[in-house]
Amino acid sequence: MTEDDAKDPGPSRRDFLRNSMLAGAGLVAGAGSAAAQTPDPLITEVQPFASAFGDPVDATPYGMPIHYEDHVVRRNVEWLTESTASSINFTPIHALEGTITPQGCAFERHHSGAIEMSKGEYRLMINGLVDRPLVFTFDDLLRFPRHVLTAFCECAANGGMEWGGAQLEGCQFTQGMIHNMEYTGILLRDLLAEAGVKPEAKWIFAEGADASSNGRSMPLEKAMDDVMVAFFANGEALRKEHGYPARLVVPGFEGNMWIKWLRRIGVYDQPVESREETSKYTDLMPDGRARKWTWIMDAKSVITAPSPQVPIRHGPGPLVLTGLAWSGRGKVKAVDVSTDGGKTWAPARLSGDVKPKALTRFHFDMVWDGSEMFLMSRCTDETGYVQPFKDELRAIRGLNNVYHNNAVQTWWVKPDGEVENVEIG
Repeated sequence: MTEDDAKDPGPSRRDFLRNSMLAGAGLVAGAGSAAAQTPDPLITEVQPFASAFGDPVDATPYGMPIHYEDHVVRRNVEWLTESTASSINFTPIHALEGTITPQGCAFERHHSGAIEMSKGEYRLMINGLVDRPLVFTFDDLLRFPRHVLTAFCECAANGGMEWGGAQLEGCQFTQGMIHNMEYTGILLRDLLAEAGVKPEAKWIFAEGADASSNGRSMPLEKAMDDVMVAFFANGEALRKEHGYPARLVVPGFEGNMWIKWLRRIGVYDQPVESREETSKYTDLMPDGRARKWTWIMDAKSVITAPSPQVPIRHGPGPLVLTGLAWSGRGKVKAVDVSTDGGKTWAPARLSGDVKPKALTRFHFDMVWDGSEMFLMSRCTDETGYVQPFKDELRAIRGLNNVYHNNAVQTWWVKPDGEVENVEIG
């Protein structure tokens, strides 16, 4: 496929769509005789749902998805962890469109299970190298200036099970440790200013109120930049599993830094070197050493449909590929798509508003001739960084890794429309 084909589907696509619609109405000679002789009852007959009242406005005080969409749910991988209390589930990104992840579908990662805490029970302490150690109630926090931002939260282990080779059949399971939501809260720098950060301070240490506490160190520079203490996501209160009533939002940084049920911010002159930043969330290198402080999630993309959970059912003809791209370093600049395993590339359309450190939706319009395809997408961010192939990552970081796999994902589309997870490069 050429770039011109990608930008303009051309007469073949238009003709196919026109003939398909006319055939459905029985207006194409030789092609739609069955349709002409057998009227479609969904068009010609009044359906039950058009002949009676539907549900009243108070049938579901909190609206839920229609039951036809009850397959669009988070899922876990049972063998991944010993207990679901310290585990993860996956966003059904293959079944979603746009960029905003509904809270009820957004992936969860817990180190000791999701806890219940009321707003009345909530306290946030700031201590360490500050002029005034402070403790805030939830109501105290609501008095600070409020801000809104959209950001993706991606687990550092997203795609980690694929490091050694193609393994899981489903976009949800290979790349679904991610969500993208609109957060409302207050900037951490406003709270730190209230406490008065001392000149010798260089780091903060954030910890949660759950049993694991999941403490993480963070450079003060980042904490004073775009980090938020969030109370709302997508216009409503945080869900229990996402840290109700308050959590950290750390745009561009790995999800482990987004401390849930935030209870304390310690201000120090050096990192704490906690369990979650020494024995965990470091990148094991081929020589046995481990890289640490690899917080930023580099540019990445994935085609969400077609994918193993979304095979092509309609046969040859017009086909819309769709997917997601993101970068922890800023905005997505471009996404290219390959249908032949990386031999040739063509630009995809970036759809909607492209925001920094947030998911970007892309679409790619084509006409499928029914032959096999090896689908790939490749993201370039505004810094010029280009999403790598897996072999490029392995050449530097070896095979004993789990975190920060942002390699190109390949889907093998077979002539019957079924899709399989494979690896090329």
